[in-house]
Amino acid sequence: MTDGPDMSVEHEAEATPAPVELVLITGLAGAGRSEAIHTFEDLGYFCIDNLPPALLGQVVDLAALPGSRIAKVAVVCDMRTMSFFGALLEELARLEASGNAFRILYLQAAEKVLVNRFKETRRRHPLAETGSIIDGIQREQEGLREVRRRADLIVDTSDMLPQQLRTVIRQKFLSEDLKDDLAITVTSFGFKYGAPIDADIVMDVRFLPNPFYISRLRHRTGQDRAVRDYVLEREETKTFLDRWQPLLSDLAPNYLAEGKHHLSVALGCTGGMHRSVVLAQETAKYLRGLGYRVSVRHRDITKDQEWM
Repeated sequence: MTDGPDMSVEHEAEATPAPVELVLITGLAGAGRSEAIHTFEDLGYFCIDNLPPALLGQVVDLAALPGSRIAKVAVVCDMRTMSFFGALLEELARLEASGNAFRILYLQAAEKVLVNRFKETRRRHPLAETGSIIDGIQREQEGLREVRRRADLIVDTSDMLPQQLRTVIRQKFLSEDLKDDLAITVTSFGFKYGAPIDADIVMDVRFLPNPFYISRLRHRTGQDRAVRDYVLEREETKTFLDRWQPLLSDLAPNYLAEGKHHLSVALGCTGGMHRSVVLAQETAKYLRGLGYRVSVRHRDITKDQEWM
């Protein structure tokens, strides 16, 4: 009989845990760990701040269970006690032995900078309960020495603004294809009905010849081939697209670098029925060609038809 072995193999395949992408964020207090975890949260990671090192393996095991929707985990482990050093290294060794991959992001800053940050925020250094801030920083540096040695990425935030740290993480540590992290909605609309209030970029295309004044095109929309051809064959349209499309290609990555994960682009004509529809579709086609996830919405495409 073959049913038994086949079913067993199938069962084992279903029970195989899915790989979990784990990022461990650690480093010196005041160097930007909170900013880092917020960045990973924005990028879709399941995030845990101040996780005791002994629980690291349990978190990975739970995320890998069949049916779990958690594929990416980012955790902050800081050095609240001197037992941190041994506990974290033990957990990392267990993860390696079980075949669980992980990456370590280590954040640091100059001692003078860290002292100033603690004074400005009036926070107490977690390892300086009975001593000075500088004593706490030095104890932390010593305790994290081995973890720092094993880090995949070490970032010195001494001269960085929070937004610059976010950018470094995205560019150096996360997925190389950052386009997957930006969703773009392209909307056509009519200015006579008002511009979309949620648009990040609004382009007015009313300077192009209006198909409304062509009798055979008036009752059609920009989704009809005849209207599309009329708009796209104009020299004015060709000149516009030659400038508009490269502009979007330059702007979109900058929005992502600023921490924005949804971009709304709106193109408007008078009634939102002809020119804006054609150019919204062309814009979406171009952005998809660059690798972005794009959806299209024609907000006012039927409104003028109701009055014709």
